[in-house]
Amino acid sequence: MHSNNCRQSNYLPHLQNKQRHLVVQRLKLTAKIAALVLTMCFCVTKANAQTDFEGSVALKFDSLFSTQKLSASKGVLYYNSAPGSLMIPTGFGGSGTYLYGGVGGVYPELYRHNKADLIAFGGLSFGNPIKFVNISLSLNMTDVHRFQNYSGNFGVSRILPGGSSVSVGGLQLFADKKLSDSPHSTFYTAFSHAVQSLPSKSGGASALVYTIGIGTGRFRDKSRADVQNGKGRYGTSVFGSLSYELFKKVNINAEWYGVNLGLSAGVRPFKSPLSFSIGASNLIPSYSGDRVSMVFMVGLPLSLNRLLLK
Repeated sequence: MHSNNCRQSNYLPHLQNKQRHLVVQRLKLTAKIAALVLTMCFCVTKANAQTDFEGSVALKFDSLFSTQKLSASKGVLYYNSAPGSLMIPTGFGGSGTYLYGGVGGVYPELYRHNKADLIAFGGLSFGNPIKFVNISLSLNMTDVHRFQNYSGNFGVSRILPGGSSVSVGGLQLFADKKLSDSPHSTFYTAFSHAVQSLPSKSGGASALVYTIGIGTGRFRDKSRADVQNGKGRYGTSVFGSLSYELFKKVNINAEWYGVNLGLSAGVRPFKSPLSFSIGASNLIPSYSGDRVSMVFMVGLPLSLNRLLLK
C-alpha cells in the first residue's frame, strides 16, 4: 500500500504539470491567432475593399429576416435564410423594419503583398416589398483602423409573383475621391428568382436561387492597376449568381461580379439571424487583378419590432 501511494503521489504532480503545459500551449496558440487577426486589421495602409465588394456586402444582410414569413403568407418559395451571395446584390431585399451591420474583409489585397483589407457596414431596412417596396439605407467604412473613408448605399426592392423579386440601387455613393480607389458611384438593377420545384431543406423556401443584373461602376470598371497592367479598362457590366442549398442553412454560391468570378459559401449556423460568408474572389487573374483573394463577411440584422417589444 505504501509503495502504491508513493507511485500515485509521484504521478499526480506529473499529471498536473502536463495539464499546465497543455493550458500554456493553448494560450500561446490563442495569442498567435489574436495577433494575426489584429495584424490583418491594423496593418492596412490603404483601403481597397471598394474594388472587391463594397456596398454589396452591406446589402446582403438586409434580406435575412422575413423568408419564412413571406413564404408562409403567399405559399410561394423565396430565398432561404443563409447568405446566397457575397460579391453582388440580389433582387431580394428585406421585409419589416430592422437594423443590420457587420464586417467583411479581403486577404490579400490585389496587387499588394500580405496586406488585408476590412470594411465595416451598418444600415436600416424598412417597408413591405409585397404591398409596395422595401428600402435599405446603409453606410460603409472602408478604412476601419483609422475610422475614415465613408460611403453610402441604397436599395429598393419589390417582390414579384412566382418567387421572383427585382431591385435597383446605388453603391459607393459620396466616396472621398482622395481616399477611395473606387471614387465613382455604382448604380445597378437586379432580378432574382427562387426555383419553385426545389424546396429548401429548412422548409418554406427554395434551395436554388439565381440572380442576373446590370450595373455601372464596380460592375463595369476595372481598377487603375488592371489598366496599367494591360488587362483592359472595362468588364462586362452584367453580373449574376447561382446559389444552391447544399445542407440545411448552408449555401454554395457561384458569382460573376462584372470584372471576375467568385465562389462563396453562406452559413447561418444558429437560430439567431447571425450569418457568415467566406469565399474566393478573382478566380481568373488573367482577366483582372493579379491573384486569387479570400473574402469573408459576418453580419447580423436586429428587428426593431422585436427590440421595442422587449
